[in-house]
Amino acid sequence: MASPISIERFVEELEKLHAGMVNGEFRAGEYDQRLAKTIQELRDRGIDGDRAAVTAALDGAHKKGTITDSVRDHLEKRMGLE
Repeated sequence: MASPISIERFVEELEKLHAGMVNGEFRAGEYDQRLAKTIQELRDRGIDGDRAAVTAALDGAHKKGTITDSVRDHLEKRMGLE
């Protein structure tokens, strides 16, 4: 089994996705596909951090504008944080 993903790497992936969306690098629906792939990787490997650390990372990404309200809600549901 592969090692868990660090919270820092997870946030970096979210930032890359956001930058790609802002820069117009993705075709319609590609952001959603890439986000789904990132979530699936988290589900497969797990995340190296407790609930509080993951929630804090999502809070930070949300405040920076890296993720929207709906993406945050989706991530919380998929990660079992709600």
